[in-house]
Amino acid sequence: MKLPASVPLNIIFCLFYFLPAIFSYGQSNETKTYSGRDSLRGSLGEFRTVFDVKHYDLHVAVDIRSRSISGWNDILLEAVRPFETIQLDLFENMILDSILYTGRRLVYTREADAFFIHFPESIKQHDTLTISVFYHGEPLVSDNPPWNGGFVWEKDSLGRNWIGVTCEGTGASLWWPNKDHLSDEPDSMHITIRGPDSLLAVSNGSLIREKSFPGGMKEWTWKVSYPINNYNATLNMAHYFHFRKTYQNADGKHLPLDYYVLDYHAASAPEHFEQVKGMLECFEHYLGEFPFWNDGYALVETPYWGMEHQSCISYGNDYVNNEYGFDYIIIHESAHEYWGNSVSTKDHAELWIHESFATYMESLYVEYFQGKEKAQQYLNDQRKMIYNLRPILGPLHVNYDEWNDADMYYKGSWMLHSIRNTVNNDSLWFTMLKAIYHEFKYQTVSTEDMIGFMDGMTSYDLNPIFRQFLTTTEIPVLDVKVRAGKKGVRLSYRWNNVLREFNMPVVLKLYQDQELTLYPTTKRQKKIMPVDREDQLHFDTGLFYYEVSD
Repeated sequence: MKLPASVPLNIIFCLFYFLPAIFSYGQSNETKTYSGRDSLRGSLGEFRTVFDVKHYDLHVAVDIRSRSISGWNDILLEAVRPFETIQLDLFENMILDSILYTGRRLVYTREADAFFIHFPESIKQHDTLTISVFYHGEPLVSDNPPWNGGFVWEKDSLGRNWIGVTCEGTGASLWWPNKDHLSDEPDSMHITIRGPDSLLAVSNGSLIREKSFPGGMKEWTWKVSYPINNYNATLNMAHYFHFRKTYQNADGKHLPLDYYVLDYHAASAPEHFEQVKGMLECFEHYLGEFPFWNDGYALVETPYWGMEHQSCISYGNDYVNNEYGFDYIIIHESAHEYWGNSVSTKDHAELWIHESFATYMESLYVEYFQGKEKAQQYLNDQRKMIYNLRPILGPLHVNYDEWNDADMYYKGSWMLHSIRNTVNNDSLWFTMLKAIYHEFKYQTVSTEDMIGFMDGMTSYDLNPIFRQFLTTTEIPVLDVKVRAGKKGVRLSYRWNNVLREFNMPVVLKLYQDQELTLYPTTKRQKKIMPVDREDQLHFDTGLFYYEVSD
């Protein structure tokens, strides 16, 4: 497909990544039937809701030759109410070796990718306990990372091992046992990786311990000090060169910036990554301090494009800036530290909360450094990637797997842009943006949480606009009729292709830079315009997502 020359490089990349999903959807029925397996992963059944996870202590040994892993996870949990059985998750191709509690082996049963642990006595409400789940196997291999989950067993350009994993959507339980539902994040986590000492293993948080073993093996233990959603936990192994820079924020605080790049990029990476400091300054301006300050900020080079792994962002964009002068992957994936990693959705169907806000932050980055006109140009480029193939908000409680649809990114960004212009008060808008982030920081949230909070900060009813863009695939169409008469130019207008209560305003530009805000409904309205000719009226479609029909 030939794209306009004005489309940025990152948009072209997105198109090629999203085309398979777009075409496969176009050839299938819009209504998908979900299985019991989907419900086990996506729903909060009784055996999941009886407990909360407090801490994971994951140990993973990587055998590169056999492409297998083995290890255990010590899971600290608290009983929400009494129980005798709980559900955890591990893909059925992985082998459960044993489950221990207070030195005793527990009985368990498996169903698809879930397993159910049966305790010999009832666990009381508010009890805290640790169970150890031992396992091994050959994890799923990704055939298209990061869009399809699995391990990535690659070679760098010198033919040396380069290993990573990505599991958003597919599920973290493809490689480690856990409660694989986005609504329950541990308060903290330890990740210990064992592998050949010729490589460096990089994971989330801060490296707190290294330990060598006979036979050329080594362990690296990483500590995550904050809540973390399961798909953000990661593992990377390569011939990395590590270097550190420091960012000083507006309050004079210093944040360590750790970079792990393939050793042959040691000379070129530092200059390219200097843009991280400006990005952190921009995001701090709009949202506040970097959310994982105690764990630091890190980029790690990966054999796939990118992923927002918390405090360990995966980077694979070949050190390329777009036509706006920045590296799209650095900016987008770092925006997820706020939207997705700090503020996290409860359900895969609501991943718009991650992607729409992160994608919108790209335009704010452009606005911060290059002004609103350039940011509008960037948004116009995003608009070209909206396809309206399916609603942004998916079905809940079924492990919705269409999370990588492009509209969640670009239509979601335009939805927020439209709401900003509906509010029509940038001071209030940016106050709302910062307030909603701080209201839900380090929490899991729902669509209702997000919309309700934003709607409560303005006198304008934002619900119909959110519902239109999140739950339908219809593009709002402003049906316009213009007629010149003796008393002036008569304009009549109404919304078509929208929910009945849709209430998004539009801006009508007149001659001599005059503007008029109109509030269309689904009923036709009429107005005499203070102009002499029809061509002196122009609807500004750069402020809102809609089309004009006459």
